[in-house]
Amino acid sequence: MKTVLITGANGFIGKNLIATLDDEFEILRYTKENTIEELREFAQKADFVLHLAGVNRPLDIVEFERGNKELTELLLDILKENARVVPVLMTSSIQVDLDNPYGKSKKSAEDAVLKYGKETGATVYIYHLPNVFGKWCRPNYNSVIATWCYNISRELPIQINNPQTELNLVYIDDVIQELINALSGRESRATDGFCFVQRTFRATLQQIADTLNDFKESRVSLVLPSFERDFERFLYASYLSYLPENEFAYELEMKRDNRGWLAEFIKSESLGQIFLSRTKPGITRGNHWHHTKVEKFLVIEGEAIIKFRQINGNAVLEYAVTGEKLKVLDIPTGFTHSITNVGNSDVITLFWADEMFNSAKPDTYFLEV
Repeated sequence: MKTVLITGANGFIGKNLIATLDDEFEILRYTKENTIEELREFAQKADFVLHLAGVNRPLDIVEFERGNKELTELLLDILKENARVVPVLMTSSIQVDLDNPYGKSKKSAEDAVLKYGKETGATVYIYHLPNVFGKWCRPNYNSVIATWCYNISRELPIQINNPQTELNLVYIDDVIQELINALSGRESRATDGFCFVQRTFRATLQQIADTLNDFKESRVSLVLPSFERDFERFLYASYLSYLPENEFAYELEMKRDNRGWLAEFIKSESLGQIFLSRTKPGITRGNHWHHTKVEKFLVIEGEAIIKFRQINGNAVLEYAVTGEKLKVLDIPTGFTHSITNVGNSDVITLFWADEMFNSAKPDTYFLEV
């Protein structure tokens, strides 16, 4: 079992890494609450150091030096005192080339790690991470996506200074996978010696804001944006993780009549829509057909008969369905169709249509089966 020391274990990346590492690793967690003596104790046991700790937005800029440069130097000095050649991985920032206190402190920390590698022969890994986003990132700190996910989900305002500013982004799961690869000696390393996460995304502030607002609106409109690209899928996963804990649920409109009720669930421009219904015993729904729209019916509770008739023919086809044995019925175009509850209890049916319902062009023509 490899023993890994993780500094910044309670931070954004640290939490995600610890939640992902399997039982092959013994984890030593160093946080701001630990003492220097505990750091010395951990360093004596570690086979690999993942130095994730750092200061991003302190109240006093002198904390940049203490939390980035000096902590890194202290850690490396402790490792050298133990006379053990321990690999060190450091997460740094694309801001190291900027002339600001944060960038300078990170650059100094990098220099210390590189010097440690040369002096000891230990393998070192330095990652210049762009803007990392995902679950458990602290809002109103150093991530615009975390802040906007938090604010938009709570109907708080967001600030956009230049909507066309483009961000270079990386998803937390891709970062974690790369760190795990490094633990196994399979890191992604550029010709300059620095390491990197292979997949990144680029998006403007306006694009991010618009997408996050679409996510919020989707709980009312039921229309989900396209998840064809991984970026939108990852952003949606991030957004949902910031929902207020008392607002995970949202209600659907249930259109009730003497037959039971019907409710729309999910809509998509590319994938159509999903809806469901409750039908009382003896009640028939449908008796209509479509030119182009296709559907799927799935009875998940109760007993029903689904009937079909080609609109220019006389032969009626019948399929018995029940929630005890799930059976999907494809609804072909040009066939009028109906579903009748033939049991003693309500029938619950899940429906899918390949297009969102358009009242101006419903493509639905009533005709008795």
